Amino acid sequence: MSELPFSKRVKLWATKFPLRLNRAYYSRFGSYEFNPSGVDIFDEEWDTLIILDACRYDTFVELADLPGTLEHRESRASTTNEFLQANVGTKDLRDTVYVTAQPSIHVTDGVDPDFHAVIDLWEDNWDDELRTVHPEVVTEAAIKAHNEYPHKRLLVHFLQPHYPFIGQIGREHFNYVGYDDPIDSDESNEKFWDTVGTKINNVPEHIVKKAYRENLQETLPHVEELLHAVPGKSVVTADHGEMLNDWARPIPYKLYGHPEGLYTPELVSVPWHTFTNGERRDVRRTDSEKQTEINEDVVQDRLKDLGYA
Repeated sequence: MSELPFSKRVKLWATKFPLRLNRAYYSRFGSYEFNPSGVDIFDEEWDTLIILDACRYDTFVELADLPGTLEHRESRASTTNEFLQANVGTKDLRDTVYVTAQPSIHVTDGVDPDFHAVIDLWEDNWDDELRTVHPEVVTEAAIKAHNEYPHKRLLVHFLQPHYPFIGQIGREHFNYVGYDDPIDSDESNEKFWDTVGTKINNVPEHIVKKAYRENLQETLPHVEELLHAVPGKSVVTADHGEMLNDWARPIPYKLYGHPEGLYTPELVSVPWHTFTNGERRDVRRTDSEKQTEINEDVVQDRLKDLGYA
């Protein structure tokens, strides 16, 4: 039995009912575990795959001026956990090094891949004030990883443009402490996007969109630096997009965030930007390195900081 008061449970059921119906539509009532139209990233050609977390294709088109060629793909997922389940799973990836600011891989059901190495930036590079890992840290670590593992593919996972927002607008207008506190007397531990439009984050839509765009703008120069720093074929993409008060479908209602199992264009249409710097890398599969033990309490703290209650 839920510990939430009955009134809260009824309220949550009512507000989430359209989402449940839309999820049922996209999954064909549970027939699909993920978006069947999405691509498996490991079936694609790349030496470095750069993941921008929660990056919408239309926003990327508008803001990105990177060298190379831009296309788009459909993601298999609308959340990071789902993306990892649908693409990574338990694959033999001993030819790949995963450089990540995102801790989800360590706590996602059904995800236990055999990477050659995993470089967890969220452990020692977390900004406790802004509750994230800065993009320059990810770029620096990815360049270092290539130098250390020149015959491996790199899977590089930035946190931005996913909230928390690190630009000036985001810092000024958003409260990232609120979801630790009650919104109403009977509510606690709200997910970040559920606080937008409440007294915790009573922020108008245009400010939300500016903060989101700003997060991507803060990140793109560091992505470009990485493209020029590592040789081979690099692809810039996203694990999923973001709803920014867009109309969900087919049951129409407006929504912020990126709920699992909802495959709207805003959530699954992602950039696929290709840039080749010199010759392709000579990628080799070798035994995995022993991984250090993960502190699951720290993982949960980081996920809470990212707005996952």
